[in-house]
Amino acid sequence: MPRMESEQRVVTANGTTQAVRVAGPPDGTPVLLIHGNCSSSLFWEPLLRRLPPTLRLVAPDLRGYGDSATAPVNATRGLRDFADDIAALLDDPTLFPNANASANGSSSAGSGGGGLPVVVGHSLGGGVAMQLLVDHPHRVGALLLAAPVSPYGFGGTRDLAGTPTTPDFAGTGAGTANPDFVARLAAGDRDADTPASPRAVLRATYVADPAALGADEELLLDSLLSTATGDDNYPGTAVVSQNWPGTAPGERGVLNALAPTWFRLADELVAVAHKPPVTWVRGDADVIVSDTSLFDLAYLGSLGVVPGWPGEESCPPQPMVGQTRAVLERYAAAGGAYREVVLPGCGHSPHLERPAEFVAELLALTGVPAA
Repeated sequence: MPRMESEQRVVTANGTTQAVRVAGPPDGTPVLLIHGNCSSSLFWEPLLRRLPPTLRLVAPDLRGYGDSATAPVNATRGLRDFADDIAALLDDPTLFPNANASANGSSSAGSGGGGLPVVVGHSLGGGVAMQLLVDHPHRVGALLLAAPVSPYGFGGTRDLAGTPTTPDFAGTGAGTANPDFVARLAAGDRDADTPASPRAVLRATYVADPAALGADEELLLDSLLSTATGDDNYPGTAVVSQNWPGTAPGERGVLNALAPTWFRLADELVAVAHKPPVTWVRGDADVIVSDTSLFDLAYLGSLGVVPGWPGEESCPPQPMVGQTRAVLERYAAAGGAYREVVLPGCGHSPHLERPAEFVAELLALTGVPAA
């Protein structure tokens, strides 16, 4: 099978400059790839090499990542700034000409040449993909959610219904970021010896086995280091809280946009009129999006890593996986369809760690046969 090659384009959409990686013929079956936090469209390059050349692949750098403009993130809109940028790209006829035609004709995904795009979202990108479906249901043919953020946001909720642990969602948002990691990210640190270095974080948390990074480690580290840091981007602003651990989400920046204060779309997702099929792929060794997430301060508190934890009754770890399953079960009960795929021994990046299985799930949604 010929190897898929991508090219980068720069477009202006939704009032901001966006760098977009494009591969495949304009009339190919459309696939939109939305990367996660602290990465960029480069994170999809290892996957692109494995996909058939009949697909039309479009992978943007979200604002503040990669080569896109460092536009501010208004956290009070949740992930809508990102979703609006993506929706504007779908209106660009040079990127997805057949998807535009299908949007007007209400065609489904998987037509083997055209149709509405299969939208693939990784981690934060999964939340962006869900927001895109909520806001523009007629533009989405199918969803492939790879280790997605919970529909109730990241942290600060106690049960499958997303009930807040505190009124101000303390323990979520920008104040939870490791300042040493943020400083090293801003400095472009490529060191491997410090636990908070971007390379060490990539190896320890993005994958279950760092060997999965292989020869692509430098490329993936480049992607991580492309993250814009600051109050308007990563991690954002924090406010003081009277509740443990003393910090709550502010109104600017990426980690606040992920906080349940601002990003809570479970009910809207279930209620969307057009319900395309959803495939949810996750690894059972994920330490980022997990019921025992190493990035959830409540879970770290239960381990004694963050002092002063008020206990299980007051501040239990967020059941992230259980929440997503509960919401997708409601989605299916309301007329949709979803499939959960659990990959044993896989971490937070299924498309890197288990590419054959991931490609199979993607092609099943597109209707394009495997090579």
